Parts: sequence; structure tokens; C-alpha cells
Amino acid sequence: MLRHYDAVGLVSPSGRTEAGYREYSQADALRLFQVESLRSLGLGLAEVRQALSQQAPHPDVLIDALMVRSRERLAAEQALLCRLTAVSATSPEDWSAVLEVVHLLKGLDSTHAPERQRAAFDAASSDAPLAALIAHALLQEQEPNVAGALHWALARTIGSGASVLGAALQQPDPVVRERAVLALAKLGGSDAVETLRGSLLDPAERVRYRAARVLGGWGIRDAIPLLIEQVLGGTHDVEAADALADLAEDPAIAKQIVERFEAAISDGQADVQTRVRICQALAEFNGTASALLARLAADPDPSVARNARYVMGIRNDALT
Repeated sequence: MLRHYDAVGLVSPSGRTEAGYREYSQADALRLFQVESLRSLGLGLAEVRQALSQQAPHPDVLIDALMVRSRERLAAEQALLCRLTAVSATSPEDWSAVLEVVHLLKGLDSTHAPERQRAAFDAASSDAPLAALIAHALLQEQEPNVAGALHWALARTIGSGASVLGAALQQPDPVVRERAVLALAKLGGSDAVETLRGSLLDPAERVRYRAARVLGGWGIRDAIPLLIEQVLGGTHDVEAADALADLAEDPAIAKQIVERFEAAISDGQADVQTRVRICQALAEFNGTASALLARLAADPDPSVARNARYVMGIRNDALT
């Protein structure tokens, strides 16, 4: 390295011995230390020369540029690591199996949606354990048709993607976390239930609401408060009401839900649309909701009263 520094004129010795060896002075050693210090920050030799001659851009500008280059290198290395991890997870027995996985990875990474969709279908028919790989692709997919193909493939691919999806619930991006919730919902199973319980506390409303609708549809009582919140707020209220109706098949749970709706309108803060949504949410409840519907049928707002009477009529027709 010293020879190279000398050749490019970056650190040259002050003299030479009689035998021709380079002889560095204390000032030369200081210069070498400065060069190595700047090199440790990622500066190229030309940039080091400019910096030491005070001809380089302001340090803030150059350091920002170095940070950008460093992030790009990290991203490239992370992408390579992910690719190697994906190949390793399939436990390939020979290099032909490695090539098959790499070919699939290229398809899933394609910028063209039809190619990604084709790769998903190919994965479903492969003998390799590709579930984790498919799960990773699913978490990044934005195109609905491709995402649908990946969901289909994940359910049929050898291996398990549940651990990948569970880990994704800790990702900083709420969009990725919501995709993980949806994927776990389609996989189902007891492990998915336990994993999704934690998402009821997710800081992002869209994620915890999605988890509540999934868990509510599976009969998990912990989802009730968030389902009621969605009905009251008008966020995916129809889906939330369907989940509440499934839970309300248990009379004890139905009573609990009705009491929460009663509390919501008792303080007089529920507006007309909220009261209408409550009427509609009670359409598939058993007799537990009769008293509340009768109260809503006497609501001073005509639209609320009309909806309540309509729901009561449907319920009466169902009983006759």
C-alpha cells in the first residue's frame, strides 16, 4: 500500500536510505495517518488528496455523499443476503436445484406483474420447500392479482411461511404488517390465531382493525372492542358487523356486544349515521337485541327509527 501511495503521489517518503529503501519522516507518518483516517470513512484516493489539499467540497457535502454510497452498498449486500437466505431455506441437494430457485427468484423480482404471477404459479407446483420465499414475495407485492396468486401458492407450497409472516408483524411499515395479517388470515390455524392476537395492539389503526375482523370471524372474543369501534366509526363497518354477528351466536357474547352498543348511544354523542350503523349491525342478532332495537325504533331521527323498524321486521319474518 505504501508503494501505491508513493506512486500516486499521496504519501511520498522524505528520503531514501543508501540501500534505496523509503525513509519516512515524522511528518510523512502524520500524512499517512491522515490518509488512512480519511480512507476509513470511505473516501477514494482522489477525494483524500482533495481533502488534504483543502480542494474537496465542504465536509458536510462529501460526508452526505459518502453516506448515500454506504446505504447503497448496504442495500445491495442486504439484497444478496436475502437471496442467499432464500436459496438456503430450500435446502437444495444439488446445483440444479439452486438454479431452479434462482430462476424463481428472478421471476418474483420481475418488474412485470404477469411474470411475477407466473412465478407464483410455478412455485406452487415445485417440489422444493418454497413457502418462506413466497411469503417474503407476498409481503412486498402491491399488485392485487399477483398478490392473489401468491396467496394461492403459499397455501399449496411445501414448507411453512408462517414464521416469515409472524416476523413481518414487527416491521416498521404498517402496509407490510397489514399484508402479513391478511396472509395469516388466509393460512389460518391455531398458530395464526395466537400470532394475530398481538396485532390487536398494533399502533396502526388499519392493522389492528384488520386483525380484529379476522379474529372476530374466527370467534375470538378479544376482537370485540375493536369491531364495535369500527361499526361506530364507520370503518369497514359492514365486515365488522358480520364478525360481531358470528360472535353473537353465543347468547352471553351477544349480551356483551349489545350492552356496548347501548353505552355508545346513552351518552348522546352518537350521531345519526352511527345510530343507523348500530341498527344495521344488530340485524342478525338474536332476541338479546330486541330492547335496543325498540329504543332505536323510537329515535327522534326518522332515518334511525326507519332502519330500526326495518331490522325488527326482518327479525320477525325470520322467526315466522
